This record gives sequence, C-alpha cells and structure tokens, in this order.
Amino acid sequence: MPDTAAARTAGWSARSVGELAAAHAAKADLDRRPRPEVTDAIRAAGFARHFVPARFGGAEGSFTDFTRAVAEVAEGDASAAWCASIAATLGRMAAFLPEQGQRTVWADGPDAQVVGALMPGGTAEAVDGGWLVSGKWAYLSGIHGSQFALLCCPVPTADGGREVRFLLVPRAAYTVEETWFTVGMRGTGSDTLALAPTFVPVEHSFAREDLLVGRAQASAAHCHNVPLKSVSGLSFAAPVLGAATGALRSWAAAQAAKRAAVPAGPRISGGTDASAELTLARAAGELDAARLLLERAAADADLGRPEPALAARAQRDHAFAVDLLLDSVNRLARSAGTRAQSEAEDFQRYWRDANAAAGHVVLQWEPAARGWAEQRLAGV
Repeated sequence: MPDTAAARTAGWSARSVGELAAAHAAKADLDRRPRPEVTDAIRAAGFARHFVPARFGGAEGSFTDFTRAVAEVAEGDASAAWCASIAATLGRMAAFLPEQGQRTVWADGPDAQVVGALMPGGTAEAVDGGWLVSGKWAYLSGIHGSQFALLCCPVPTADGGREVRFLLVPRAAYTVEETWFTVGMRGTGSDTLALAPTFVPVEHSFAREDLLVGRAQASAAHCHNVPLKSVSGLSFAAPVLGAATGALRSWAAAQAAKRAAVPAGPRISGGTDASAELTLARAAGELDAARLLLERAAADADLGRPEPALAARAQRDHAFAVDLLLDSVNRLARSAGTRAQSEAEDFQRYWRDANAAAGHVVLQWEPAARGWAEQRLAGV
C-alpha cells in the first residue's frame, strides 16, 4: 500500500476504497479494527479533509457528496465506511474549535485523523487557563489510527455550574483499551479511550451547544454552521445504505446463479421464482426510497435551510430511511437460504453490519418521530 501522499496522487475514489475494504473485510472483522491499508486509503481519498476549512487546505465539502461517498465505501465494507464517515464528521467538528485549536489539529495538513465521543464522560478540574481532564470514553470508532480526540465532558464554570464542552487531546495523551467485542460492525475498532489527568487549555475546547445549534466561532463556511440535528443522522445512516446496497447485490447474484443452474423450462406460477422476484422488487424499492430520503436531507443541509421544522424532518427521515433499509436487508435475509449465513459469504456481513449500525442512538425512530410531530402540530 503506498503512503498517503502517493495514494492521493494515484487518485483514490470512494469506489476504490470500498473495493480495497471489501478485500480486507474478513481480516478486519477478525482483528476488530480497520486494516492499516484501508485507513490509509480512507485518508488518501479525502474523507478526513472533506469538511476541513479551506484555509487549512480542506474541501469545505457538501453533505450530499459526503453521504454518497460514505455509502459507496459501505457497498464494499460498512465498517470501513463508518470509519470514513467518522473521519469526515470529526473533521467538521474540529472546525468548531477556536483558531488556536484548529491550528493545532491541522498544523501538518488537512488530513489529521480525529476521533471523538458525542456522549459526555470523564471528569474535569478547573485550573489556570483550562482544565485537568481524565476518564474513559467508549465506542471511539477508528481510534487506532487517530492523531487527536475530541472528548465530550462536563467542565466546571466560574459561577459554580457545569458546562458540557468538547475538549481536544493529542494521541500521546491517551491509551486504548480493547473493549469492542460485537456481532456486527466489528471492523470499526470502536474501542475505549483512557485518559490520565491531562491539561486542556480553553483554546482547545468548544461548547457542545455550539455544535448542536450550528454556530462555529472561527469559521463562516456553511458546512460548519448547520444544526447538528439536520446532519448527524447522515453520518450513521449512510453506512447502512451502502450495506443494504451490498446485501442486495450479493443476494441478487446468488439468485441469478441458482436460476442459471436450473435447466430452462416452463416456470411454475407462484413457485420459488415468483417469490424471489417479489422479494427483490420489494427490497429494492425500500432501498431506493431510503436513498431518496437521505439525499433530500443532505440537499436541504447543503442549501442552508436551518428552519426547526426542516431539521426535525431531516432527523425523522434519517431514522425512517434506516427502518426501510433494515426492512430491505432483513427481507433478503429471510429468503437468502442457509448458504448466505456462511462466514465465507459477504451477505451475512452486510446483514450483521446493517442491523448493528442501526442501533446507534441517533437513528432511533421514536424520538425522531416525536420531534417531527411536535414541530408539525405546532405549525397547524
């Protein structure tokens, strides 16, 4: 595998990253972390720099391109796509840091690998100029190849209260504990970060509220000033979209091979051929509907539409799209036959990964549905 600079010159695309990831998926599954070759290719393809400010060499890219690229990688391997998504998403989050913090992250270029935890954890003690931070944060996808981490932590304030902030720490400050033993998405390496007491200056932090409302203090780029609710689900739904697409392709290829093995002759009305056709049509329709919902949500984010009603609709659509994708992949699984469950088959990996990824808290249907309904009924 060439180094990052050479790989970028070679023109790595989302599709080529997906093909490479597919070739290494079984080993990543076994190792419970992405292969170094795949991590390098993700970086070379520009995922880490996709949302990075242009003044640091980043692309300040669109959510539409991001969603499509992540889904394309996931057609090869959803775990690799999840790591690619995190690389881009955390690059966007780093743009919420003050100028000094941003310069620290991108001192050596726009491809710095940042990981992060969205849920608060750890403890912080106020000291002159910042905080002493320590603790553990679980489920940091891609942590083994990271250079920085943005950790969500409640910190003490001058008035005696607490404020939840994201705190930037360098790779040298933390260790990794292997805790990622799962049924699906095994190759994401989502292990636990352990941090001994580490000083974090104020200039290397930002308030979680800024991320939630889309208020970047040191960037005017549109992609850094979008409410989190409008786009967060895209980061986790896009790998499910790609996994479902891969599952459909794998299932259809197996069905075509079965048909080719049967001598030509009159077809039996209502037999297994007809059942397979109905399964294929329904599963493909569900997948197409989910893709359209996600692309509409991404397009709205790219148009800069911050209305609360649209943000609530986006969150609803992220969750509903994933429900459709699960219906699609599970429909295929029920009719795929015993062979599809073999560890030697790609189908079972797509199936496991789609169901595992759909468990992310951001993709849960009930809170998304209730949030949209409240907005809708308030506007009547």
